[in-house]
Amino acid sequence: MLGRLFPPLNTPIHDWVGRRVWIIGASSGIGEALALELARRGARLALSARGEARLRAVSAACDAAAGASSTAFTGALALVLDLSRDGELEQARDQLLAAWGGIDLVVFNAGTYRPLRAWELSAEAVRETLATNLIGTMSGTAAVLPTLLEQGHGALALVGSVAGYGGLPKAAVYGPSKAALINFAEVLHLDLAPRGIDVFLINPGFVATPLTAQNDFAMPALLTPAQAADAILAGFARGDFEIHFPKRFTRVLKLLQWLPRRAYFALIRRATGL
Repeated sequence: MLGRLFPPLNTPIHDWVGRRVWIIGASSGIGEALALELARRGARLALSARGEARLRAVSAACDAAAGASSTAFTGALALVLDLSRDGELEQARDQLLAAWGGIDLVVFNAGTYRPLRAWELSAEAVRETLATNLIGTMSGTAAVLPTLLEQGHGALALVGSVAGYGGLPKAAVYGPSKAALINFAEVLHLDLAPRGIDVFLINPGFVATPLTAQNDFAMPALLTPAQAADAILAGFARGDFEIHFPKRFTRVLKLLQWLPRRAYFALIRRATGL
């Protein structure tokens, strides 16, 4: 009944066999886990990250994970790039289009994180974080969007964070970068859905990755990268606009945004001890 009243905001993705997927930020964590699972499901993969050695290791792992599970899997393409460097994404895009002729889904997962309190801010930290988390994703979208529009179909998936829901200690730059990314995804969906392009916004809670390993505080409802990948694929299958997880944690953070700021600040300080 609810499905008839409220149809999904995006086209649900159930079958991955032969689907052309480019994951940017695939060398570890969520990106690596998602690549491995998609390889098992028969997707055609292109993987990008800054570190060539690690990227090629993940590419080889995807080839091994696919095994004989799908005749559509012909081996993952490894395209080294740094989103913060002008021209690199366009060059990788052109290589990919020469190999595939089109793209069905681009996942923007590249990101960086430094735990920073307000008094630890520096111009260098601001530039580095925004260049990767926000400007890189926005510029990357600008690079691939003409191809998707010309095709008349395809999808973008932007990996944000629940840190973008509201101000949190130690997220002085990271949180604002993800808040802007959430806003950007909403704008994209408004503009692109009528043109046949789906936009997915992925907002994870805490996931055990090299980035979150920097945290020196308890991380509630901590997930493994494999659990995060499963949650993302379940969200794709539902056609959700926002894929957020784990729900027991993300729903609490959403509810906190309805509180007056006096209550919100008090609860956040009490919960974090900061």
